[in-house]
Amino acid sequence: MQSLYVEGNSVMHRLSPRVKLLSLAIFSILLFITGNLVLLSLAVLAAAILYSMVGLPLGAALRRLRPIFLTIAVVALFNLLFNPWQQALVPPLRLTALMLLAAAVTATTSITAFIDEVTALARPLERTGRVRADDIGLALGLVLRFVPEIVDRYQAIREAHRARGLKVRPASLLAPLIILTLKDADNIAAAIDARGIRRHGS
Repeated sequence: MQSLYVEGNSVMHRLSPRVKLLSLAIFSILLFITGNLVLLSLAVLAAAILYSMVGLPLGAALRRLRPIFLTIAVVALFNLLFNPWQQALVPPLRLTALMLLAAAVTATTSITAFIDEVTALARPLERTGRVRADDIGLALGLVLRFVPEIVDRYQAIREAHRARGLKVRPASLLAPLIILTLKDADNIAAAIDARGIRRHGS
């Protein structure tokens, strides 16, 4: 499996995972508190600068964000159709800033560090008796590992359709993508159970 983590020694790499996660949470809250276009534009600029420091070539950095950029573009288009432009720009600016900072955090924090930090932060929730911190950390780690895998598989299926001269339609791509992803999920679940990672009460 691939990882979104990028080796490096930038300022973002040197920050502790806890600081980065808490900063991302605070940044997210502040983004949705303000609707000032100038402040939101500055937030996008700051997040873009941080993302540019992770050590990825420009092309690779943009390719990682392309699916999310397309989603934000659709949101922006719908907002422009139904709202004044000043109001319509607020959601895409918020989402772009959040996406860039989240991408920077993800690229500069290893999967292991993510799992360990989230597990530690979730440990107090075990007192409720409803969750296990280890399960939360494991779930997050699997999501982070699966995201690039699913994107690459989608692109491979799309290229295979084009190579066969088939018309590329979302419906025709989603079916094989979902089937392959579920097969991988079953294999991973079987491996987890075989190793006894999720044995409750151990």
